[in-house]
Amino acid sequence: MLLPPTDSKIVARRAEIVSALQAIVPDGVVADKSGLATFDSDALSAYHQTPLVCVLPSNREQVSEILKYAQAEGVPIVPRGAGTSLSGGALPRQDGILIGMGRMKRILDIDCENGCVVVEPGVTNLNITKAVEANGFYYAPDPSSQVACTIGGNVAENSGGLHCLKYGLTTNNLLGVTLVLPGGEIVTIGGKSGAQGGLDLLGLVTGSEGLLGIVVEVVVKILRKAPVTRTLMASFDTVSEAGACVAAIIADGVVPAAMEFMDGRAAEAIESYNQPGYPKGAEAILIIDADGVEADVSHAISRVITIVAECGGKTVEATDEKQRTRIWSGRKAAFAAMGKLAPDMICMDGTIPRHALPYVLDEIAKLSEHYGLGFCNVFHAGDGNLHPLIIFDIMKPGEFERAEEFGADILRLCVKVGGVLSGEHGVGVEKRDLMVDMFTTAELEQQGRVKCAFDTKGLFNPGKVFPTLSACVEQGHIHVHGAQLPHPHLPRY
Repeated sequence: MLLPPTDSKIVARRAEIVSALQAIVPDGVVADKSGLATFDSDALSAYHQTPLVCVLPSNREQVSEILKYAQAEGVPIVPRGAGTSLSGGALPRQDGILIGMGRMKRILDIDCENGCVVVEPGVTNLNITKAVEANGFYYAPDPSSQVACTIGGNVAENSGGLHCLKYGLTTNNLLGVTLVLPGGEIVTIGGKSGAQGGLDLLGLVTGSEGLLGIVVEVVVKILRKAPVTRTLMASFDTVSEAGACVAAIIADGVVPAAMEFMDGRAAEAIESYNQPGYPKGAEAILIIDADGVEADVSHAISRVITIVAECGGKTVEATDEKQRTRIWSGRKAAFAAMGKLAPDMICMDGTIPRHALPYVLDEIAKLSEHYGLGFCNVFHAGDGNLHPLIIFDIMKPGEFERAEEFGADILRLCVKVGGVLSGEHGVGVEKRDLMVDMFTTAELEQQGRVKCAFDTKGLFNPGKVFPTLSACVEQGHIHVHGAQLPHPHLPRY
């Protein structure tokens, strides 16, 4: 994978840039070598790049002044939340300013009457629920990293989570944002009512991966906690049976609150890691939540038990809240548990039609044999969001490169069956060069035009998402894998 070249002229001005940022944020500039090492990657940890400088603003006015300075001086900007991105979206630049939003972590307003909370971008996902649970509410999107990931990062990547099947991704639970544009202008899109006239700019900003601006305030929906929640664990003798069962449950009209899939390798590693009580010898496990009022939940549970049996599986229902928590604790610890199998891991993220699950799971197994690498399947089965975990040892020559090729082939497979490259992790640098496998030249050109409408100088997160490593601004052309596209403003990377 190629990373964007470094602008040596900007690097040579480092002392000047650091001084200017210190004038804006006197107590929030990280410029020493050891301090910057803390920020040299996100959770796609195989890639490292030391930022030119890191600045930690405490309020929106400071963010605005930083962006005004960067725009005037032509210095690239990379926004960062908690650094939990799995696609390299927060990978810094050696010639760029890394803006860490972790200090902006105030909960500004809890409005239970209108079912919403107003927060700064550095508030963690889980802390929103903690702030409202005493009033019987919660925030629905729940990524596995929810204890650490921030709401600003969730907006940037359109994060999902275990319960996204019924309650949706970030975009389905977002009412408004306040955004600082590349030139420093502060704008508000939507609000507590969620209303916005004209173009769906809120939808555009959600999942924009730091390419359009920096979010400094977020309004999210909160929901009443369901009166009844029940959990089933279903086990199967084959992965294909479990895949077919997922499609059968949805086809029956049942919409579980969550439906998570783990194959036998993953379940065994998780059981060894934190003993959640998963059945031994199963080749696949589904964890299924049903929530709502008692009558609806009872009907859903009854239908799921019947369908699991018809697909050749067995079910066990959690008997109390303690057992429910233990079952789910294993799923949430899945990524950490992979350390039981190998020292390194890449977590992929692609989404497919549910009916294609059995075929795709079989094909991934064939790819594993082809590349000679192990893998585990742990994913959001209900909406077809796959998270194959490719395990390898980076110290063994060639294994990392094979892991990358394995992952790329999985994503191409997703696109082949009618799916997409990402469900919730974003594109970043990880999937950037695969965008041409999903989008036509005309579609990529149009996406580039949208970015340039916001970011005319191309300073925001350059080198991410678009498979464009060079552009000729002077001649008004951009080169994408050999195709020449007219575009007057796309940046030089």
